[in-house]
Amino acid sequence: MTGTEQRLAAIRGDAPPKRHNARTIAALTGNPGCTRRAVLDGAGVDKPTLAARVGFPARFGQSRFAITRGNTFEAQVKAGGGAELLRLVAERLGVPVPTTASWTDLGDGDDPAARARRSATLLTGAVSPVDPDSDEPPGAGEPPRADEPAALFDHPMLGLAVAGQRVHLEPDLVAAQLGGRFHVVEIKSFPVIDGQADPAKLAAAAVQSAVYVLALRELFTARGHDPHLVSHEVVLVCPRDFSNEPVAHLLDVRRQLLVVRRQLDRMDRLDTLLADVPADFTADPAADPAALAGSLARVPARYAPDCLASCELAYFCRHEARGQTGALGRPVREALGGIADVGEVLALAGGEPAPDPERAEAAALLRTAARLRADALAAPA
Repeated sequence: MTGTEQRLAAIRGDAPPKRHNARTIAALTGNPGCTRRAVLDGAGVDKPTLAARVGFPARFGQSRFAITRGNTFEAQVKAGGGAELLRLVAERLGVPVPTTASWTDLGDGDDPAARARRSATLLTGAVSPVDPDSDEPPGAGEPPRADEPAALFDHPMLGLAVAGQRVHLEPDLVAAQLGGRFHVVEIKSFPVIDGQADPAKLAAAAVQSAVYVLALRELFTARGHDPHLVSHEVVLVCPRDFSNEPVAHLLDVRRQLLVVRRQLDRMDRLDTLLADVPADFTADPAADPAALAGSLARVPARYAPDCLASCELAYFCRHEARGQTGALGRPVREALGGIADVGEVLALAGGEPAPDPERAEAAALLRTAARLRADALAAPA
């Protein structure tokens, strides 16, 4: 183990590490300035258990019923070697349904690194050979034919660098060489009713899918292939209306790809973050709750209200952030010129002089806002 790995293991305690997944990366890139989350996720800490241990249990997550329903729907969609799934994907992409298709299960094995190596070999091996005299990618300019074989890869393991650490990700499926390109396929159990899905769930699925597309494109680049062989259009398969009948939709994740890539590039490396973390910092759920809470308080967080939907420690951080402008949301904190304390904001609005020249402009704006509010309240109805 490297020094960083040993440090992360000490932070985690005796519990086995929790693996990153697309959800955790999406949440991490949504708040890249939160050192606390970056360190805890890098160490593989069981955050739900940790949150319960310090007295602020997480209030979100899938129920056992929802997980069982999702697993049942995925098994139904993939039944029979994925024949129905292949038809759904091909029809949604507007290409002929291939008459022959291979199915490769890459979900076996407990060693993520070994699975990632096997997945990389088989996925890149499915790329059509390139004509050395052509500047176009395989299949470009040619109409898809039904007799061209397709390949379906079930639960491939992909790798991605996050804060200087290699993590492994597992999309539901990758469909290869449909219309000459590779498509990430995500199977979700939330319904599409009258052609519309829940906007929040759809947005979350788009960001998570973008993480998979990015990882697959980086694999292709590393193996000398054109990364744009991996389509920016993700195929989302959900139940139709109130039935278990699957329906496929296309998600264009180009915007999410740009956001995730930019945020990953901005994130500090874990070894850099750990240099500022106290040497005795622990997030071991087996430790004393009071000691755990005190330890967490020594690593800076960047709480915002949207953390409540994506981080298991959000309620602890919200309690800790009481009286801070950040608890009202990032736009409020930025609009107040970076003034962190709500008490100071109210004091400046009430006419107290700014403690330093850098806050003089913010103080003037706050006094104006307070005067306008008072005038509005005093006006006759």
